[in-house]
Amino acid sequence: MSFANLKKQSSLGSLTSKLVKEVEKMNNTSSGGDDRLWKPEMDKTGNGYAVIRFLPAPNGEELPWAKMYSHAFQGPGGWYIENSLTTTGGKDPVSEYNRELWNSGNESDKDTVRKQKRKLSYYANIYVVQDKANPQNEGRVFLYKFGKKIFDKVMEAMQPEYEDETAINPFDFWQGANFKLKLKKVAGYWNYDSSEFASPSPLLDDDDALEALWQKQYSLSSLVAADQFKSYEQLQTRLKMVLGQKSAPARYDEETDNEDNSRGSFAPDWAAKSAPAADFNAPDITPTKSADSDEDDALSYFQKLAEE
Repeated sequence: MSFANLKKQSSLGSLTSKLVKEVEKMNNTSSGGDDRLWKPEMDKTGNGYAVIRFLPAPNGEELPWAKMYSHAFQGPGGWYIENSLTTTGGKDPVSEYNRELWNSGNESDKDTVRKQKRKLSYYANIYVVQDKANPQNEGRVFLYKFGKKIFDKVMEAMQPEYEDETAINPFDFWQGANFKLKLKKVAGYWNYDSSEFASPSPLLDDDDALEALWQKQYSLSSLVAADQFKSYEQLQTRLKMVLGQKSAPARYDEETDNEDNSRGSFAPDWAAKSAPAADFNAPDITPTKSADSDEDDALSYFQKLAEE
């Protein structure tokens, strides 16, 4: 930009409006999020509605979803928010610590395990068909992070319970179906029970347009690649700090520590206000009795370890 143009824009006030727009953009994306990630939102009545389409596996990959285990809990030394090495079949210090607690025979230790259990999350590429809360998202490809509740609905669509129901592949461009995501609060928690698949139909009628969407999809295998996990030693050091076994440096920047990370979160309000902002793969901090809880999965895991 030339100095003359700078002066011209100054007289028109266009620089101010441009800066304001940039600040608004920063405010919308500065809560530890990632612009690849789509999240539903609730309206003022406590309900949310959107229509999305799960997309096929990205080019060169086999599965249309990625599976991630993680931990999110608070101890005397701060928050532990990390991906679990058990995602890729490795040993993880939190899982080993939880195993010791579970085998102690003390109910109080088992309660501790329940609080710091693994959280199961899935990632998939989606196409946003309708998003009234953020209409600018419509017609775009995003990554969507979701829990066991929604994944179960996907599996039910592929493996229906009753004979009069036709199995569908929700990830198919041509014979899949739109997913009507219906969100409401039940006992203070986000609930997805009313969500459902529509009748099967092609996502778009133009194969060239579908191929263009396919090429825009994000890699899922990269989300669970080795560089997404800290080493066992790093996680062990962090765990000791959180448990108060050694002094811990500040985990997060003081400014980001106070950010409100509640927008679109799976967590209730208290979690968003008390938990620090986290990176893209960090788990949503969900209490044990959340509607999207994977407690049965986690506890069966520790029970299995106890029996070995």
